[in-house]
Amino acid sequence: MRDFFQLTLLCLLFTSCSGVKVLDAWQSDETNAIKDHQILVIARADNQLARVSFEQEIAKKARAAGFSAIESHKQFPGHNPDHKLSEEEIKEVKKKIEDAGFEGVIVTVLKDLETTSRVTEDGGYTTGGYTGGPYMSYYPGYYGGFYGYYGNAMSYATYGNYVPTTITTQTSKTYILETVVYDLSLPEDKELVAVVTSKMENPQHVETTAKQYAQAVAKALKK
Repeated sequence: MRDFFQLTLLCLLFTSCSGVKVLDAWQSDETNAIKDHQILVIARADNQLARVSFEQEIAKKARAAGFSAIESHKQFPGHNPDHKLSEEEIKEVKKKIEDAGFEGVIVTVLKDLETTSRVTEDGGYTTGGYTGGPYMSYYPGYYGGFYGYYGNAMSYATYGNYVPTTITTQTSKTYILETVVYDLSLPEDKELVAVVTSKMENPQHVETTAKQYAQAVAKALKK
């Protein structure tokens, strides 16, 4: 599996992953064994577009490196990976995966969503404030004499340069994602072979974000 991550690192030289930051990454010495397995790629998302995009990007990179990987939405189109499973349903999923011949699984999950808001207030003042020095440096010429000022249309309230108060609320969203890799051919307590935890701030386009995420995960596991 390390070969897969080494090859995908080349993509990082040409594509920005600035929107994705890896927080933590771990992999065991058993990651190489998964290279010979058929791999199922799963993205647990309640949004179908997000699920498809993330599964496609991760599976695409695996296949490009010579791995046998397929997206769960293609292999099991009727299955909802974000559905909370009962013990009986877990047994059914296990049977489907085993019957299909999968011995490797890559699962990506949205672990947390942090939303922060910042309120800014602007306006409520008149432009052209005097800060010392010759008045002509800060005000139009008609400010120089009372009558010139008093008779000028711009000195009336209806024509003044008053800037009304505006209040702006900016909302920032940070997504915490986790990708885990399992080798199902190993004993159950040793199946976990890799974990990557990442965060994304204010992602705009799911397809682009999915591509950046897949690249960031590959880079983290290559180290």
